[in-house]
Order: sequence, then structure tokens, then C-alpha cells
Amino acid sequence: MFKDLWKRRVKLVEENLAEELRLTKSLDENLMRAMEYSLMAGGKRLRPILLMAAADAINGKGEKYLQVACALEMIHTYSLIHDDLPAMDNDDYRRGKLTNHKVFGEAMAILAGDALLTLAFEVVLRQKNVPTGILFSVLNEISKAAGVAGMVGGQVIDLRSEGVQVDLTTLKLMHMGKTGALFRAAIRCGALLAQAPDKKLDALTIYAENFGLAFQITDDILDVEGDAQILGKPTGSDIKNNKSTYVTLTSLADAKKLAQNAVDDALTALENFGSEADFLRELVQYLIDRKK
Repeated sequence: MFKDLWKRRVKLVEENLAEELRLTKSLDENLMRAMEYSLMAGGKRLRPILLMAAADAINGKGEKYLQVACALEMIHTYSLIHDDLPAMDNDDYRRGKLTNHKVFGEAMAILAGDALLTLAFEVVLRQKNVPTGILFSVLNEISKAAGVAGMVGGQVIDLRSEGVQVDLTTLKLMHMGKTGALFRAAIRCGALLAQAPDKKLDALTIYAENFGLAFQITDDILDVEGDAQILGKPTGSDIKNNKSTYVTLTSLADAKKLAQNAVDDALTALENFGSEADFLRELVQYLIDRKK
């Protein structure tokens, strides 16, 4: 049931992303090819899945909000394109394929990322059957997650931390922005679109923050003991780049305990939900066992 629903919704997201690109008019076809190259390169489509699952936990209508869900995937993809650039993480492979700048050049990769970021807000505004006030709240949520208090701010801390051992507080702050902010936005946007009452919105927010923490710790663990073929990118890059991670600042065993604690806290946040939140429960438990 869990895997079947995920698989079906990934297919739905893929189809809608392709349609959104088809509807997009560009002055340059090469730009569209660069955008499509990264956006349609596969992946777990975790952020759209989270948005739909959060809405399901409130009103059972997660697939109704597909435009907003796909917009989040566009923002995520933009961030990956930029993260892979030589001035950032300088990676050659992403999802088993050459990174965008390796195929299209650095300048076009930057512009493809910029285009996906701005297109995302256009796609949010294509969302139908949502009251204007709620859509504005969603736009505000996404803007903050993508900006200086979220992904961009987290990336700046990451860059400043290269070659420097930071403490766990700084590391957590960095990943709350760089990785966790968009997870938080996905879940909160799903809840907002479904018009969740305040108590349930608060509970889902706690879930989201712990989900993001568990995801990042597991990412750090996979960089040490993951399989590069399964991950679709090289392992050991954190050590090679002298980065502080949950593994390097604690130990592999302690990092695994921290991840499990975050999963437990996420599950506790859902105690007042019924079976409508089962997908979210299974999803956060999946993080501990994932291989990519």
C-alpha cells in the first residue's frame, strides 16, 4: 500500500512536471533543454509526496494540490543544479547522470536553475480551487523556505563552514535551512491547502522538522557507508571536502541514534492523527532504512 501509493504519485508528479514544462514558453530552446534535463532526471519526488501526504492527513485530497506540489520539486531541482556548481559543491554526477553544468556549461546551468526557481511561483499560481488568501499563505511559506531564512541562508552557512569544524548547533541550523526548510514548507503547505486547524498544523510542523533532521543525518550516514551505484553520486565527498557532518562531529553509531530519535519524535507528533496519517508514519520510518 505504502510503496504502491508512492509509486503512483511519483508517476503523477512526473506527468504533471512534463505538462508544466510543455506549457512554459521560453525565448531559447537550449534553456528549456537544460531545465528539462535536471527536472526530469528522476528522483524520489519526496517534497511533492510530502505535500500530498500532509493534505491527505487533513482532508484526504492530496492529489488536488498537484500544481503546488510540482512547484516545490522545481525549487528543489534548482537548488541541486546550483549546489553542484564548481563554486558550490563541485559535483560531477547527480542521480547517476552528469550534473547540469557538465552538460550545458556553468552559465546555462545557473540560468536553468534561476528559470526553475521563478517558474515555480508561476506554477503555484496555476493551482485551481484554492481560496486566494490560502494561496498567498502558501506563497509566503515557500518564499521563506527558499530564501535567506531557508535554503539560501543554509547554503551560505555551508560555504562558510568548509574546512572549519563547526559545532552541532551550527550544523543543525545549516541543515534546517539548506535541507529542512523545503521539507517543512512541503508539509505545512499541504496542511494549509487542506485548511488544517491550528493544532494539527502545529503537530505537522513538528513532524516536518524532525523528518528533515532524520533525512539529513541519514544522508550523512549514507555518504560514509552508502553504495555510490545506488546513490547515483560518489560517496565520501564530505570527508574529501573536509565537511562537518553528524557522523564526523559524533560517530557513525551516535549519528544513527540521533536519526532514530528524530524519527521517534516525528511519530510522537502524529499521535492525535488516525489512519489518515499512516503514509507519513511509514515515510519517516523509511528514512532510517533507505539506501539512496
